[in-house]
Amino acid sequence: MQEPSTPERDKTLGRVEEAIYVLLVQRDEQRPWSVHEVEREIGDAGAVEDALRTLNGLGLVHRCGEFVWATRAALAADGIAM
Repeated sequence: MQEPSTPERDKTLGRVEEAIYVLLVQRDEQRPWSVHEVEREIGDAGAVEDALRTLNGLGLVHRCGEFVWATRAALAADGIAM
């Protein structure tokens, strides 16, 4: 069950979403990651699950079972930002 939204929780979730996005689009790390690996990197399993759900909904992350990776759109957007 999702926790109620608060300004502090929204801010934390935004930072987790950004950290996951950066993790998945890094040139040297473009591969499927297990959700467990992402949770270990970030340190907050609940926030990771919420952030992955949001990123997937935005079309920035693909998810297949326990694996996630950046979409082509996410990689292209990261390349444009450079």
